[in-house]
Amino acid sequence: MPVNPELVGRAFPPTAPYLVGREKVREFARAVFADDPQHLDPQAAQALGYADVVAPPTFAMVVQDQTLQQLLAEPDSGIELSRVLHAEQRFRYTRPIVAGDELTATLSVTGIRTMGGNAMVTSDAEITDAAGAHVVTATSILLVGEGDK
Repeated sequence: MPVNPELVGRAFPPTAPYLVGREKVREFARAVFADDPQHLDPQAAQALGYADVVAPPTFAMVVQDQTLQQLLAEPDSGIELSRVLHAEQRFRYTRPIVAGDELTATLSVTGIRTMGGNAMVTSDAEITDAAGAHVVTATSILLVGEGDK
């Protein structure tokens, strides 16, 4: 089944709030070799004006993943995980993610481009804090390959 072109413009319900934990930020920072003290040491982050440790920029993927799971679970999407490759990722930040943030994400499918039997599915996850203020927009492009013929 090909990717459903009617996905374009579809918005999904907001995710459950995700509480950013200090240890999760530290674990993520170590995993991606982000060794700047602001990612690991609360005092270093506070010296820079933040309430707690600052997540590396790619940490937004942790929250965005919840939205991509919604897309993959959509029964009429035509997207099967076994045929998906994460082709591209971009982030547009208003402010950094900091431990203690409670973040919610809302996904919208913004485009589908067909190439041969493959499709490039572009989606934006708007990530906001508990007050509803924008924190980051995470844009993903998924390459969805052809199914069995």
